[in-house]
Amino acid sequence: MGDCGAPGDVNSNVLVARSTGDAQLDKAVWQWLSWDKNQKTKEQIESLLQDGKHKELRDRLCCRLSFGTAGLRSAMGAGFCYINDLTVIQSTQGIYKYLERNFSDFKQRGFVVGYDTRGQVTSNCSSKKLAKLTAAVLLAKDVPVYFFSTYVPTPFVPYAVQQLGAVAGVMITASHNRKEDNGYKVYWENGAQITAPHDKEIIKCIEECVEPWNGSWNENLVDTSPLRQDPLKKICDCYMEDLKKICYHRELNVQTSLKFVHTSFHGVGHDYVQLAFKAFGFQPPIPVPEQKDPDPDFSTVKCPNPEEGESVLELSLRLAEKENAKVVVATDPDADRLAVAEHQENGCWKVFTGNELAALFGWWMFSRWKENSSQGADVRDVYMLATTVSSKILRAIAQKEGFHFEETLPGFKWIGSRVKNLLDNGKEVLFAFEESIGFMCGTSVLDKDGVSAAVVIAEMATYLESQNLTLAQKLVEIYEMYGYHISKTSYFLCYDPPTIKRIFERLRNFDGPQSYPKCCGVYNVLHVRDVTTGYDSSQLNKKSVLPVSKSSQMITFTFQNGCVATLRTSGTEPKIKYYAEMCALPEQSDRSVLEEELQKLIGALIDNFLEPDKNGLTWRSA
Repeated sequence: MGDCGAPGDVNSNVLVARSTGDAQLDKAVWQWLSWDKNQKTKEQIESLLQDGKHKELRDRLCCRLSFGTAGLRSAMGAGFCYINDLTVIQSTQGIYKYLERNFSDFKQRGFVVGYDTRGQVTSNCSSKKLAKLTAAVLLAKDVPVYFFSTYVPTPFVPYAVQQLGAVAGVMITASHNRKEDNGYKVYWENGAQITAPHDKEIIKCIEECVEPWNGSWNENLVDTSPLRQDPLKKICDCYMEDLKKICYHRELNVQTSLKFVHTSFHGVGHDYVQLAFKAFGFQPPIPVPEQKDPDPDFSTVKCPNPEEGESVLELSLRLAEKENAKVVVATDPDADRLAVAEHQENGCWKVFTGNELAALFGWWMFSRWKENSSQGADVRDVYMLATTVSSKILRAIAQKEGFHFEETLPGFKWIGSRVKNLLDNGKEVLFAFEESIGFMCGTSVLDKDGVSAAVVIAEMATYLESQNLTLAQKLVEIYEMYGYHISKTSYFLCYDPPTIKRIFERLRNFDGPQSYPKCCGVYNVLHVRDVTTGYDSSQLNKKSVLPVSKSSQMITFTFQNGCVATLRTSGTEPKIKYYAEMCALPEQSDRSVLEEELQKLIGALIDNFLEPDKNGLTWRSA
């Protein structure tokens, strides 16, 4: 195999002298010190060995990364369960092996590699370096690589995979996670994130070739190999051109006096959002100077997640007030998600939830389709999609307007694959979303895209202003027409996996073995769906229509009062999330009554099902 696995690569006497007394751990330590050529991460393992910290060594070296809802994601640092040079090389070797088996034309079609701007000095680890090593593994095996010469938004990678006809692509990013994290997101030839069985098969291939091959460490190959191409200009130009397909009011955009502020949260978004606004005929949005340029420390926010709301949007809102800008758009660090705030007449800011924005996008994309579609267009061929933990507002719009609405499992990888399938069958998909501020407007990119969403919301706000309406006022109109959908999403932190498992197992055996709760406090449960086990009490055969997802916990309760609530574990963070929504009919228009009912039910859900005090869960706000 490789050239760096011989015992002579490390001082074997030191290893013998420092034996942990655990054969499996000794082997893992030997492998790490033999294979890792990153001095910083190698020293981290050597230091733990010398200090006799065997438990931490075991935690770092005796388990592997696995694919979650967003690919591989973990903290940067030394160890087989962290993101670092060696684990990225191993992952790419596994992907090479899997793609070579699946595509006879792999070496003609090539592979796309993109990256964001994350980095960690203590591990000498950065997204760009990890991307270079990803490319090196493939270039050394004579695979053409489309390697972006600078950082790009995550959506550019799936877009490039489709545009360039590549077999797959990787984006090195941890999106909106804390600064310590990084990740490795894999896209298939269809431009969607990989789903089963590819993820499991790739993990098997990774395990078959863990030792680095000749050339895998040669990160300079991206600068010297004739097989490396830079797709930046072509992809950026094509993307901006394609974006114009969902621009409907260019003349209004050119003339508007409405001003917008954009923050890119110390990430990749600034240049690309500026270009997107230009493509739509807008003046460029006003950037937040302190957050415009990449900064791996995310130094002006306690957490680089625009979903956290007003607390992390402080700089943007203050700048907007100073500049008299009515709308703030915030892209997360890899620019695949979008937060929006609008200045209200009472002087306050309204930060829209992901579900509220989806109501606006859903109305907008359908009303533009209706206005611009050809005479023979059939509404029955039109689709919108959402993940199952997201608002059902699109379902209500679809039922009234005659188009189709579908749900998928959580994670945009499921949406992307289903959208591709619908397109291949001649259907038209206008919009898809997940409640965690991930939006797909149109189908140029089969993944969530904060760049396109930012400029679409700007055009929507511009159009509404010409009708003397704000985004917030339009949202109320949408709810009054299709029924109020009031939702609340939050989470508890839990760093102990056995506790999480215990909470969900208790719900599965609530009133006895294999018996789910029949009520939650005073609220009667109508149906239970458990996607982890494949059970659904609402179906005649008691089987869930959504695919079984054994790797994560997710149970949904439908209550007699019309509320739907889901408890699930996060695929990327140590969280138990809850999603609750009151779905009312159009005639139930007293919002305050609905909100009060929802709040009481959430309280009962937390007290009876999650038991935070007993289980040592930390509230989100804490």
